[in-house]
Amino acid sequence: MIFLVFIISVLYLMLIMVFIFGFYKSDVVKNKKITPKNRFSIVIPFRNEAHNLPNLLQSLSEINYPTDFFEILLVNDDSEDNFIEIIKEFIRQNPNLNLRHLQNIRKTESPKKDALNTAIKLSNFEWIVTTDADCLVPKLWLHLFNQFIEEKQPVFISAPVKFSLQNSLLYHFQNLNFISLIGSTIGGFGIENPFMCNGANLCYRKAIFFELNGFEGNVEIASGDDIFLMEKMIKAYPKKVKFLKSDEVIVETKAENSWKLFLHQQIRWASKSASYKIYFVKFVGLCVFSENLMVLILGVFTLLFPQFWIYFILIFVAKAIVDFIIIAQTSFFLKNTKSLKHYLIISFLHPFFIVFTGCLSAFKSYEWKGRSFRK
Repeated sequence: MIFLVFIISVLYLMLIMVFIFGFYKSDVVKNKKITPKNRFSIVIPFRNEAHNLPNLLQSLSEINYPTDFFEILLVNDDSEDNFIEIIKEFIRQNPNLNLRHLQNIRKTESPKKDALNTAIKLSNFEWIVTTDADCLVPKLWLHLFNQFIEEKQPVFISAPVKFSLQNSLLYHFQNLNFISLIGSTIGGFGIENPFMCNGANLCYRKAIFFELNGFEGNVEIASGDDIFLMEKMIKAYPKKVKFLKSDEVIVETKAENSWKLFLHQQIRWASKSASYKIYFVKFVGLCVFSENLMVLILGVFTLLFPQFWIYFILIFVAKAIVDFIIIAQTSFFLKNTKSLKHYLIISFLHPFFIVFTGCLSAFKSYEWKGRSFRK
């Protein structure tokens, strides 16, 4: 058993160290104030987000980019709140913005993919930018996308996301977990082996979306619009899928406000992993799950057989150190460091959560936006 634990831990440590290297290898992009040339259609599906829409719309109104070079497409997915009054009032106060409210046309088992398809088919501009209704977008968002497009000629751009600051154990737990995902995402792009992205901050060429038949092939899976599309882009254009590493393009989103919602979110994210076509994604998921499982098993053995304590300490400390390095470097990049002081206690709790959600994702349904979905 010790030999197996050692092998899994070595693989895990090597993987995280590779991501750390990839993170540093990825260049930081700064705004060069180049002339806007590209035009963007910002697509935002929403369902029962009246409490978030005012802040989102305010951030959209502050975007520093020529208003005739972008449009905003809000896609309602069967909301039951007072969203329409909020949108109408915003349009009245911001007549200079090109904003349209659309109704989702449901065709598949994935409401979000349907909403994105509905908007993209009706969009007027050549680049699609996606975010979520609980997000805040930065003022230079489109300027940085425009600059990156001109310099790198990509077809698909992933960009960073962070949580808005809160102060609770639930928040710090989610935040450190999310930061580790963002750091690994950047690291994967840095070693030219991307395997993750986040739909809250994506930009891709509309013509290529249609060329690759959009989300066709995975519409039976409720979520995954971001990673499944990235997989298609990588297969067709492996050198043109890029990450825009810039602190001026970070989108802020909200952490879940209950452990139940957080659990369902993690189950949703984990349940789609079996359908990924990039083998590296599956390897990373298996490696992370196995390492956390081994830590738990070794911890139990240490309680039953004290002679195992030295192995448990070595494995746990080594894991905690490399995890902290990638989380810390990402936290400083995101300017989101408040949770670092809670790292030690959360590092003890995290393996339990990873193993628990990983096991549940194999058979449990999940809730998302007031709907239930089967695996």
